[in-house]
Amino acid sequence: MAAENSSVTEFILAGLTYESGLQIPLFFLFLGFYMVTVVSNLGLIMLIGLNSHLYTPMYFFLFNLSLIDICYSTTITPKMLMSFVAEKNIILHAGCLTQLFFFCFFVISESFILSAMAYDRYVAICNPLVYAVTMSPKVCLLLLLGVYVMGFLGAMAHTGSIANLTFCADHLVNHFMCDILPLLELSCNSTYDHELVVFIVVAIDIGMPIVTIFISYTLILSSILHIHSTEGRSKAFSTCSSHMIVVSLFFGSGAFMYLKPPSILSLDQGKVASLFYTIVVPMFNPLIYSLRNKDVKVALRKTLGRKIFS
Repeated sequence: MAAENSSVTEFILAGLTYESGLQIPLFFLFLGFYMVTVVSNLGLIMLIGLNSHLYTPMYFFLFNLSLIDICYSTTITPKMLMSFVAEKNIILHAGCLTQLFFFCFFVISESFILSAMAYDRYVAICNPLVYAVTMSPKVCLLLLLGVYVMGFLGAMAHTGSIANLTFCADHLVNHFMCDILPLLELSCNSTYDHELVVFIVVAIDIGMPIVTIFISYTLILSSILHIHSTEGRSKAFSTCSSHMIVVSLFFGSGAFMYLKPPSILSLDQGKVASLFYTIVVPMFNPLIYSLRNKDVKVALRKTLGRKIFS
């Protein structure tokens, strides 16, 4: 693919900053972020797996969200860390396309799993009497299959579009990863059609989940306002607030990055926006859901209690 469409066989990732004095501090900072991301998400996966009372649709999707976040972060962060310590952070053309594919696959999958979680909360709060039937194991598996199918289709569309570009002499990618917009900047030929593909696919992959989440939470809010018990309202708000924080961080930074024309958003601004959904969101997801979730706290105490007792 590289030989047919490009004279470039490798790229150099510019990294986050050119300031030499910041390289080592930023290396340890983002290494710490990565370690927290892996440990916290892996811990949440193990916690859900070890506690049978967490075998519910909500935690089924949260299990997969944590799995996606680990893979997602691992796709980006190790290569990003290399740019802080290596003189030239080189990535092969095929490696760049591979990173782009898995980046798109996991980020799109995350957007749709967040919408599946919003639908789950809608059914739990607005239709609790039919929750067990509506969110049966079969339905949950079908929703999860849809999540990964949409992730695969979106990743194929983006990667196929970038693979058909022709890259000439300039092979310096002004980013810390192989992202869509920085690669479009390096193309020798017209990128109008490719930018149109990006806009359409991103509009679908962000638009569909946002509409689902917006409708779900509008109905949830309406239902909560009809709850007469103060304790019931508080519990419902607490259940939904964690999800809304994650949704706002993820979709806000993603929309800021991809739904603005490149002429309006500079690549340096894009790097900062990318940090939120590639580094910050995967790290905060398990912390937000754990610290604000009573069931997870109880499961953690039980698991630690069994460990100490044994």
